Amino acid sequence: MDQHSYQQYDAVGLAELVRLKHVSAKELVDCSFGQIDKVNDQINAVIRQRKEKVYQELADSSAEGQPFYGVPLLVKDISQEIKGEVTSAGSKLLTEHVARSDANFVAKLRKAGFMLIGQTNTPEFGLKNITEPELYGPTRNPWQLDYSPGGSSGGAAAAVAAGIVPVAGASDGGGSIRIPAGFTGLFGLKPTRGRTPVGPGVGRQWQGAAIDFVLSRSVRDSAALLDVLQTVQPEAAFQTPFYPGRFFDLLHKSYRPKYRIGFTTASPVQTEVSEEAKQSVLRVAKWLEEAGHVVEEVEAPVNGVELMRHYYMMNSGEMNRVISRLETNFARTLTEQDMDIFTWVLHQAGKSVSAAQYSESLNGWDQAAAQMNEFHQSYDFYLTPTNAGGPPKIGELTPSEQQIDQFLKVDHLSGSDQQQQVYDMFLPSLAFTPFTQLANLTGQPAMSVPVGLNAAGLPLGVQVVAAKGREDLLLSLASLIEQSELWLKQMPGF
Repeated sequence: MDQHSYQQYDAVGLAELVRLKHVSAKELVDCSFGQIDKVNDQINAVIRQRKEKVYQELADSSAEGQPFYGVPLLVKDISQEIKGEVTSAGSKLLTEHVARSDANFVAKLRKAGFMLIGQTNTPEFGLKNITEPELYGPTRNPWQLDYSPGGSSGGAAAAVAAGIVPVAGASDGGGSIRIPAGFTGLFGLKPTRGRTPVGPGVGRQWQGAAIDFVLSRSVRDSAALLDVLQTVQPEAAFQTPFYPGRFFDLLHKSYRPKYRIGFTTASPVQTEVSEEAKQSVLRVAKWLEEAGHVVEEVEAPVNGVELMRHYYMMNSGEMNRVISRLETNFARTLTEQDMDIFTWVLHQAGKSVSAAQYSESLNGWDQAAAQMNEFHQSYDFYLTPTNAGGPPKIGELTPSEQQIDQFLKVDHLSGSDQQQQVYDMFLPSLAFTPFTQLANLTGQPAMSVPVGLNAAGLPLGVQVVAAKGREDLLLSLASLIEQSELWLKQMPGF
């Protein structure tokens, strides 16, 4: 199989070719490494390869009972540990952290037959919506190399968009699957909290805000992967009831119900939204209405500014915990020289977060979940832009020296002023991606669907949010859109 042919198939299609013995698993792995050799110097998506190990694993493996046997896949360099491999989370503090076991998520991918060929770039500790870690350098958008693919699953998105793999492991703690899906023309589904595996040794990720899944080019790949990955873990903090059927089968149903959709194009944090992003939503809304669904413009069900303050309170507390544990491990005090300035500010702000404040912020999440539950008594879907417009340019969101000097004074501020500085620090990047965080804090499933290009030739996506546990509705709707003229069918020229 040549590189061009390899790129024409999704993961389901490649697995079928292997099953029918039209190609060998080794040929697919050869193609994936060949594409890395061809494009990775330009996009910097893959930070570590497993050539020798994956060929040995291939030689020792059997296709029996493995639905994706032989299909190459990349995992994200955070939370998706491969036994014996470094997982650095984009941080120079963890460049010698070798995983003692596969993450449960990765173990499920192995069991399904995927060939784990390497790891993808991510911002430090997955904290940003761009992928420009100091450790590995920026990942670039395959559509236009001067632009970011977004983050934090930016390496994964760039790898799929550039045809290295048909699907890639990703995670989403504030939009990190959907944001890069929107910026790179992919399909990105964030499942319901508790739907996919966590651990071992971790029962919750970011208090339930974060979840592991994949980025894909086709809806059927994500549906098939959800069938493979869904779980109910007794030891995990959150469980979602096991879906009784197969998500994949939903894509072939002839009967589709009529849906009720509430939409908005207004930013929940009162920032600007491009006219192109607004028009993308309006096009989808009009298409749905013409198909017989009930579509209504609505006010945002949740106060976005308040919700983001609750979100950053969690970020502060979590990063203080992480850095404090690393200080114990290293037996020294870490400084701003050891980490990204954003990480440093969160760590410092987290020192002053009380147990009562942290608990109150999580209570804010629960209130938002209740508000969205009430919203879904009237509507099946909540439709918004995925992002506020096109992606930022590489380096556009790098703080100035003056801003860094201001950030470094965070430890001299009061607790409330520290939290305000955190909000102000993230606001320029949040302005690009203000819509996605809601579903993380409420635990709902949400997806980004590719629906066109902006005037600069960069992809635009729309986000659809459903009630908890209703990935079935999202995948059914995504399948309809995928078959329509709305779906962005072209890919970048890699």
